[in-house]
Amino acid sequence: MPAKGVMTTSLEAPPGAPERGAIGAVRLDAASLTYPPRGRRGLAVEAVADVTFSAAPGEVVALVGPSGCGKSTLLELVCGLRLPTGGAVAADPAVLMPQRDLLLPWLDALGNAALALRLHGDGRDSARAAAAPLFERFGLAGFETARPAELSGGMRQRVAFLRTLLSGKPVLCLDEPFAALDAITRDEMRRWLADTLAQEPRTVLLVTHDVEEAAVLADRIVVLTPRPARVAAVIEAALPRPREATQADVVALRRRVTDALRG
Repeated sequence: MPAKGVMTTSLEAPPGAPERGAIGAVRLDAASLTYPPRGRRGLAVEAVADVTFSAAPGEVVALVGPSGCGKSTLLELVCGLRLPTGGAVAADPAVLMPQRDLLLPWLDALGNAALALRLHGDGRDSARAAAAPLFERFGLAGFETARPAELSGGMRQRVAFLRTLLSGKPVLCLDEPFAALDAITRDEMRRWLADTLAQEPRTVLLVTHDVEEAAVLADRIVVLTPRPARVAAVIEAALPRPREATQADVVALRRRVTDALRG
């Protein structure tokens, strides 16, 4: 059995580090996770192996890799939903936006978005009042009282993303947040996310299968191997913002990431 890992929910700043304020940070040191055997003939499954990377305060780090390689598992480790079986994971308070929107069918769109505030202790009316002004920015104006079943898939994802932001956590773990959106809306949401993070910085771990999305949004891109997830490359994306997918330097960055994925 691998050695028991360590999970902490608050990351100590190194000596001389700048004051972070409300912006979080993440660090994984040789983090590993092995699932125990299931059933009489089950085998242990090694999902993550010796993964080391960090996300500095206010940084957007994209995680890219083959399907099933362990990207979502890494987000669960950072959010404390799973404990590592080896190595260490240190993170400030983090919230996970999973691939599915997980909206509650008995609440309307505004109630679902405001749920994050309700969990912080806000009353129903005050939570709804705080969330309502953001609906126009998300292209959801007029759908505040619609139930999830009445919303398109893209609208449901936008409500879920708004709920994630309203949690107020300094670290956002986004698991393919725009995958369910059409190409035009996805491009708009990328731009919105970049603008929002410029105005209200958060530390973001972004899981995506879209290399273009990683190149447009991320400060650094962590390329992972097939399962068990290991770090194949860490690619700096020190490009000025805003970025367009057609820029020569963004296209070159996409090529570097694609080459790393191909091994």
